Amino acid sequence: MGSEEAVLFETDNAEGRVLYRLFAVSIFVGICLVWAYRVNNVPGSEEVAGRWIWFGMLGAELWFGFYWFITQALQWNRVYRRTFKDRLSLGYENSLPNIDIFVCTADPTVEPPLMVINTVLSVMAYEYPTEKLSVYLSDDAGSDLTFYALIEASDFAKLWIPYCKNYKVEPRSPKVYFRSASAPTSPSHAQDFSSIKKMYEDMERRIESAVNLGRIPEEISAKHRGFSQWDSYFAKQDHGSIVQILIDGRDIDAKDVEGCPMPTLVYLAREKRPNYFHNFKAGVMNALIRVSSKISNGPIILNVDCDMFSNNSYALRDAVCFFMDEKKGHEIAFVQFPQNFENVTKNDMYSASLRLITEVEFHGLDGYGGPLYIGTGCFHRRETLCGKKFTEYKDEPKRVNKLLRDESKHDLEERLKTLASVTYEENTQWGNEMGLKYGSPVEDVITGLAIQCRGWKSIYFNPTRKAFLGIVPTTLVDTLVQHKRWSEGDFQIFLSKYCPLWFGHGKISLGLQLGYCCYCFWPVNSLPVIYYSMIPSLCLLKGISLFPQISSPWFLSFAYVIFASCAQSFVEFIFSGGTVLGWWNDQRIWLYKRISSYLFAFIDTILKLLGLFKLEFIISSKVSDEDVSKRYEKEIMEFGATSPMFTVLSTLALLNLFCFVGLVKKLVLDTSSLVVFETLVLQILMCGVLVLINLPLYQGLFLRSDKGKMPGPVAAKSVTFAFLICILFTLLY
Repeated sequence: MGSEEAVLFETDNAEGRVLYRLFAVSIFVGICLVWAYRVNNVPGSEEVAGRWIWFGMLGAELWFGFYWFITQALQWNRVYRRTFKDRLSLGYENSLPNIDIFVCTADPTVEPPLMVINTVLSVMAYEYPTEKLSVYLSDDAGSDLTFYALIEASDFAKLWIPYCKNYKVEPRSPKVYFRSASAPTSPSHAQDFSSIKKMYEDMERRIESAVNLGRIPEEISAKHRGFSQWDSYFAKQDHGSIVQILIDGRDIDAKDVEGCPMPTLVYLAREKRPNYFHNFKAGVMNALIRVSSKISNGPIILNVDCDMFSNNSYALRDAVCFFMDEKKGHEIAFVQFPQNFENVTKNDMYSASLRLITEVEFHGLDGYGGPLYIGTGCFHRRETLCGKKFTEYKDEPKRVNKLLRDESKHDLEERLKTLASVTYEENTQWGNEMGLKYGSPVEDVITGLAIQCRGWKSIYFNPTRKAFLGIVPTTLVDTLVQHKRWSEGDFQIFLSKYCPLWFGHGKISLGLQLGYCCYCFWPVNSLPVIYYSMIPSLCLLKGISLFPQISSPWFLSFAYVIFASCAQSFVEFIFSGGTVLGWWNDQRIWLYKRISSYLFAFIDTILKLLGLFKLEFIISSKVSDEDVSKRYEKEIMEFGATSPMFTVLSTLALLNLFCFVGLVKKLVLDTSSLVVFETLVLQILMCGVLVLINLPLYQGLFLRSDKGKMPGPVAAKSVTFAFLICILFTLLY
């Protein structure tokens, strides 16, 4: 094979890197000038209160400048990857590795069984040799409804997989495909389309009927021996291990309707007992690693969340291109695909698509050794998940993972239950040196960091056709809770022994260390942002200037840093496929996260360190009320919940409104005070922008009558708090 044919992927540097670096240097100069102004213009010692306010502004600006500096690790060295799947097919088709696919679900009420099996069916139908695929569904709720849905899916897959491959179906989630596909024009295809759509709808009705009933009808449960596991002693948090091999890929009878081999399909519900901590998703993944090692033992593992269906049937081949590349494949531990979503509105009201992270920042991390492991849409080399160092792996001879077993399926299932028991990990390295790490809400991030610190590289691959599509929260409170969990977990990493600065020192590049810190510092951002959102506006009430007047040369440094930073984020957002209104929504959620999600994440982490807070894991709901869905589709912001986060958001929004109204009133009643525009122009602009960005909040507080409005108690508390803060400031200053 020629050297060119052996290259299965290439790496390209981002265009315009030199221009960006010059631009970044100019911003840094502006930041230094801002610091210089603040240091050189401290109020006199006789103005005690003014000095403290000034020092607070200096502290916030020092943090903003420092944080901007470390975020350059996400921008400075962006790279983009290209794969050559045609070369893979020509040179490696007969030696493609086995792949084990892990699908995780935890609660049938927020993750409906029908959604789960659509994800399972989509990953069973990849354009990949089916005999080399094994799909494992981990049901951490141990729901017989989910198990029943999987049995139905195992039968439907015998028709669905050949249909997908014969007609090159995309995407391969039946629900999504039938919802979006138009009727085929070819007579034979149209007949097959109608037939399989009817079969899917029949299956859908049977599953929904069982879910609505809340139990499995006796005539159904009697047909499959697996239902015997759900006895009278079974409880969600108190039950034994369940391992059921629904399709055994090694069985000669495991064929689809065209006589082709089927992927292996396994249901797993690990043991749960009240007196044992189950380590959330990390514990699930570790149980899956052990169980799969005795069934299929694929050298490559893909893990996806149950709401992230496959949207690109060639994604497996893309990932394998990286692992099998003869020049660099041996050093790659995992290939991370971005999280993308199907239900994002046109203007992404809640900024849920994480556009700048997926389209810009992760490409920057890739230039310094690889992205974070983000828990879904990730292909792993099995040996790296089991704790192997790169130095131990690179000198080993290449070998084919082949697992031979001669015991019956039933005997194997019984033996594997031990591997998923609550006591199996006692006195072992699981959760420490083996498998996913325990002890953090973001176990995926710690695990990826530990793998990279063992000498491995990771890859970020963002294909034009998105590999996976999931579901984003459709309410503001769910969005904020989700970001609270992420930011809290990242902050805990920084305060733990896994802090990237010392845990990664000498093991990963400085750029990657700083890249991790960008996310670890999310909660700390809440403090300076809240200060900057409050104090300049409050000072308008007393005519106190905190910025240089418009005629001062110092004004240019503030104006340039603000304008250049906003222009950069706008250009990046638009060139990443966003809209102008989408960018404005992104700025709003940027603010809301920092003054609510990140604030509570910061507080909870500190309380936890003091032993005053118990770590909890919250699952965002994947279902929503019909009225909520309609408002979401119309891009009407959803409040409708009593949350302390909403109290903080509303209080700050009203505080800025009161300050702005107070300033306008002052200007109307005293025209001579127009001179304030010379000295307070930046503060007025900042307060005005904050009022504009909070318009949906004001509507939710005072103008809406639907169920999605801000609850009355939240509105009452927020008005009271904002009014009291304004009064106290004017009295005490």
